[in-house]
Amino acid sequence: MKASSVLNKFISWLGLFFFILAAYMIYRQLSKYSLDELKNAILSIPKKNLALALAASFIGYVALSTYDYLALKYIKKKLAAWKWILTGFVGFSVSNNAGHAIVSGGAVRYRFYSRWNIAPSDIVKMVTFSGFTYLVACFFLIIVGYFLTPEHAFGGNESTEMSTLVTMILSVIGLFIYLWASIYYKKDLVIKGVDFKMPKFKLALEQIFIGSLDILMASLVLYSVLICFVEIDFITFMGAFIIAQVLGVYSQVPGGLGVFELVFSNILPGQDNQAILFGALIAYRIIYYLLPLILSGIVLFCYEYLKNKKNSI
Repeated sequence: MKASSVLNKFISWLGLFFFILAAYMIYRQLSKYSLDELKNAILSIPKKNLALALAASFIGYVALSTYDYLALKYIKKKLAAWKWILTGFVGFSVSNNAGHAIVSGGAVRYRFYSRWNIAPSDIVKMVTFSGFTYLVACFFLIIVGYFLTPEHAFGGNESTEMSTLVTMILSVIGLFIYLWASIYYKKDLVIKGVDFKMPKFKLALEQIFIGSLDILMASLVLYSVLICFVEIDFITFMGAFIIAQVLGVYSQVPGGLGVFELVFSNILPGQDNQAILFGALIAYRIIYYLLPLILSGIVLFCYEYLKNKKNSI
């Protein structure tokens, strides 16, 4: 019992460690730019485009928080809306910047949900379910992205085209299996004492919708700050963004650093476009990564302060 208590406290405090790590990672990403470059990246964007990017970022994090709502439905538990919104927002703002979402986001979720009488085994189920929410959305969007992305986006060589085709086919197979299993597979899958059940078909469709909305809103953030400088149709942009986003997550590089540059440098060739692209990516990282992390830090500090103050009374 004593060992279990120590482990629980360790995992709980691990959530704060990953928050600090996330802050450090976003600092590393942006520290190579001067303050003038960061300021110019934001001020060069028209107010209308900036407002649209901020709105898309807000809606995107609402969609991300809804991952936790779906996960609670999966384990058949109910919590007040503010609790899963708080946990989802802080968890994803941390994992988006720190990388390794299952570990970093999972530690944050354990810190919150364990306080609200959610069993550790159920928290494991929730984190796993949320991981599959993103996975099946990736399957769906990779299929869409394959048909939307222009051939020159990945260099146009045969090996790249073949690997992209194989990835798309595997995504079709993966999505089909998941949806088929949600209808016909009724057995429990037991992994280290934790029983996992396939979600029902309706819940599986909700996973695809919410996960896709999340990625779509993230794409609108970048598109909003890019379109005012470069003429690029949304269909071409969306296809490239989907592939870049998925590759960035799978690479476990925080913020997909380097992946977006690689994909979009092929979409937007030319030195002038490259300068514009890097400026837009700086603005994108500030709006979609830095600002939510700062806001979640303030929210987390206030919550912890009020909770500790209440416990001390």
